[in-house]
Amino acid sequence: MTFEYERSPDKIYEQSFSIIRKEADLSSFSDLEEKIAVRMIHALGFIGLEKYIQFTPDFVGKVRDALERGARIICDTRMVSEGITKARLPADNEIICTLNDKSVPDIAKRISNTRTAAAIHLWEDYIQDSLIVFGNAPTALFYLLEFLGKRKNLKPVGIIGCPVGFVGAAESKQALIEVKTLNSLVVKGRLGGSAVAVAAVNALAQEKE
Repeated sequence: MTFEYERSPDKIYEQSFSIIRKEADLSSFSDLEEKIAVRMIHALGFIGLEKYIQFTPDFVGKVRDALERGARIICDTRMVSEGITKARLPADNEIICTLNDKSVPDIAKRISNTRTAAAIHLWEDYIQDSLIVFGNAPTALFYLLEFLGKRKNLKPVGIIGCPVGFVGAAESKQALIEVKTLNSLVVKGRLGGSAVAVAAVNALAQEKE
């Protein structure tokens, strides 16, 4: 049995992005934001995701400039950190995920929280001017906001908030939106996930056009 289907990777991408731009309502995005949003929609395979994507003003420009200066990228889980295409990073940017550090289980017990939240205790030396990416863990996003609230001297260049799920995901992202001093890219509501967060990072890492 033989099937007729598109085999060229380049043509698949080209056709996919053409369909997204035809079917999705991208009118609320700037030109730079649109490119990021299209990649995120493609990663989830869901026309309609654009309704949930929210950028703070000039998020894309600020983060791209920071990445070009060598900003670190801190990730909540290995699913996110491993998905980032290192070859696209403009300055061989360091990618950090502390979830598997041997001290994390003990910290989690001490703070009575999840391992992803506990891993944030190991971020303090890296947060300043970094890009922080959440693709999975609402507890970690909540905990980071609490952490930053206690350490006013620390400020990331941006936070990508894409925790997915039914418990705390929508609420954690809304909490991020309400912190007006933080630059953010958020997928509101229950939607999100590692693939969407990674797509945003990989799109942001591309050279300015």
